[in-house]
Amino acid sequence: MSNINNIEAAVFRRLLEHLDEHKEVQNIDLMNLAGFCRNCLAKWYMEAAAEEGMEVEYEQARERVYGMPYSEWKAKYQK
Repeated sequence: MSNINNIEAAVFRRLLEHLDEHKEVQNIDLMNLAGFCRNCLAKWYMEAAAEEGMEVEYEQARERVYGMPYSEWKAKYQK
């Protein structure tokens, strides 16, 4: 089962890298096209952490997903 977990973790990291490489893609675009956005990923991250008995704050999860504090990302990249 750990191989599956490693694969899933690698896919998640690659998704975050892809989103980081395409900052021009706005969350509203993601929501309209895919039904989720970076904030959804942060919430899912928090939920997965909770299932493992870990507490991750929303802003911590957002920073993991955005690669920087959300306020900084928003000021630099949100249209």
